Amino acid sequence: MAHHKEEINSEKETLQHTRRKFFKISTALTAVALIPSKILKAAEDNVDEKVAERFEKQTLTLEVNGVQQTLSVEPRVTLLDLLREQLKLTGSKKGCDHGQCGACTVHVNGQRVLSCLSLAVMQNGKKIATIEGLAKGDDLHPMQAAFIKYDGFQCGYCTPGQIMSAVACVREGHADNEDEIRQYMSGNICRCGAYPNIVKAITEAKQKGEV
Repeated sequence: MAHHKEEINSEKETLQHTRRKFFKISTALTAVALIPSKILKAAEDNVDEKVAERFEKQTLTLEVNGVQQTLSVEPRVTLLDLLREQLKLTGSKKGCDHGQCGACTVHVNGQRVLSCLSLAVMQNGKKIATIEGLAKGDDLHPMQAAFIKYDGFQCGYCTPGQIMSAVACVREGHADNEDEIRQYMSGNICRCGAYPNIVKAITEAKQKGEV
């Protein structure tokens, strides 16, 4: 009789152990099943952006096209992305994103810079000029007018960077002849091949001395 009771108790313990194991496995599977939905919900709520803003973003002050801007940016953000995404200045183009095409050229403290290779946080306190800041109201900058006169563009994608580099090229004193212009504009690629017209535009703007 005692032996029979021991067998019954042993079976109960085995059954309870099996049940506990089953519940543990079921709970784990349920948790795993819920994870994707939680991840998706977090993405929808921009949780990563909120965390970044709280712990990663830095305050940055710039003068962009004559307007003072105070912004909050992550250290990894490029000047190009800051201009395009936060300030909505989309004239500066993202071409290669590797500093090889020149489409993103802007001026920083008067010097031409490839904004796709420049971190925004490194420009704190500096003056930034983009293609949007060249014209004065409805009056085009002389270099812009020269590009239109000589048809220095076709698709127009590279044109903002070409014009910003062209202005800097003249101001740097590197536009005394066509060969020099070609050399110092070589970092700006025009896939449409409008180079002869670009050189003519820069030459005229330089001769007029209005840049």
